[in-house]
Amino acid sequence: MAAPEVGRTRSRPNDATVIPSRVDPVARAASQAAGGPYGRRARGWTLLTPGVIAVLVATVTWVIGAVQKLPCRYDKVGKSVDWFAWMCYSDIPLLYRYRGLADGNTPLLDTGDYQVLEYPVLTGGLLEFQRWITVALGAPVGPGLSEQQALDAAILFFDINVVVLFCCFLVAVVAQVWTPTGRPWDGLMLAASPAIVLTALINWDMFPMALTAVGCLLWAKRMPTAAGVLLGLGMAAKLYPLLLLGPLLFLCLRSNRLQEFLRTLGAFLISWAVTNLPIMFLAPEQWKVFWTFNSDRQGDLGSIWYVYKLITDQEFPALNAVNMILLLAGCAAIALLIMVAPRRPRFAQVAYLVLFVFLLLNKVYSPQYVLWLLPFMIMARPQWRDWIVFHVGECCYTLAIWGHLGGFTEAGGGGDRLYWLAVIVRVLCEAWIAVQIVRDVVQPEHDPVRIPGVDDPGGGVLDGAPDAPWFRRMWDRNALSAHG
Repeated sequence: MAAPEVGRTRSRPNDATVIPSRVDPVARAASQAAGGPYGRRARGWTLLTPGVIAVLVATVTWVIGAVQKLPCRYDKVGKSVDWFAWMCYSDIPLLYRYRGLADGNTPLLDTGDYQVLEYPVLTGGLLEFQRWITVALGAPVGPGLSEQQALDAAILFFDINVVVLFCCFLVAVVAQVWTPTGRPWDGLMLAASPAIVLTALINWDMFPMALTAVGCLLWAKRMPTAAGVLLGLGMAAKLYPLLLLGPLLFLCLRSNRLQEFLRTLGAFLISWAVTNLPIMFLAPEQWKVFWTFNSDRQGDLGSIWYVYKLITDQEFPALNAVNMILLLAGCAAIALLIMVAPRRPRFAQVAYLVLFVFLLLNKVYSPQYVLWLLPFMIMARPQWRDWIVFHVGECCYTLAIWGHLGGFTEAGGGGDRLYWLAVIVRVLCEAWIAVQIVRDVVQPEHDPVRIPGVDDPGGGVLDGAPDAPWFRRMWDRNALSAHG
């Protein structure tokens, strides 16, 4: 049994750019409409760099998404708007009115005759920041508002969110362009994503997505402490950046980069603690709401457990325990894959896998959760064919959930089979990407990123790092045992 291949080559320098129309079959075919693949002697406009083009495309994408939400922008109390028929529902204006912000209260710190905000501390801070802007721009605020005044303020709050979250989107796109060395054109996959159009303004998940994207960029630029700070802030806005630490630990163990991991972990814990501790001490019961809300819920929209509930008309038994056991088993399998792969996997590959397992087993899959997966899907499998497959599943699901909530997809008795099918299609499309990634890990010659001379363009200190001596010795002993 031979020892795994040792990564010794750094990724190509920034000036050796991968051109999709040369290496990607779908991009090559699409380029025929513009005269064919980009030639080796071609000279483009110096101002239209991949980053500039990605930002321009992202702007168009965002405008389309904002326009798509216009049918839900009703400006008079009593005006009827069917959010689900128009597929333009958003939590943003509703939670402004029903989580105390319209009353002038600070999320998590203040309480009243309303439900406590069920989001992490930093997301609450973002809402408070935008509430300040809303009030500064003249929106009425206070517990005695009329329905019309509260509605007007909620509309202005939503408009501010459109601008702020657009800035977050641009940050994520630029980070996507810069993170993998030599692959700036991959950022177009994020900039032109239909999932952004359909889901970016449902909620505030674009905010932690931007923080996580910058954290991954800083890791790629060999700044582990700064990366830990941003990922810790990402977890303070949404839980999922925490999941990235597990695969990163095993990658660093295999490549003898544990010191860099510990620096990242320390910065992660400090930034998360600095953000959370004030609320934990000043408003401990409100701080707990995010955690208890997610712990107490049963199988909810989009999850395989919700499909089970729709089919059987009962909750899945002992769901929390089953969920935790399966999640730990899935994470253990990913850790084993990292340690037995013939070549150390790329960070983006195992990041996608751990997020896929988490979301597959999670008790809810809100449409905007696609924003967690999308950047890692792009870095793990930067192929337009896979991008299309991924978006087919996500777009089908997003459209189906509005039909399900609006009662449009139910046909006779027996439950909403169209909705079940959409959930299954989404899971299968995400699983397709996962299967491709596992194949790339087990057979690195299939990896579209790891062409000759390239190791892990977004791996930072992992890029080109050889396996640790202890890891090599372990494999050498196994090889001797296998040969008797």
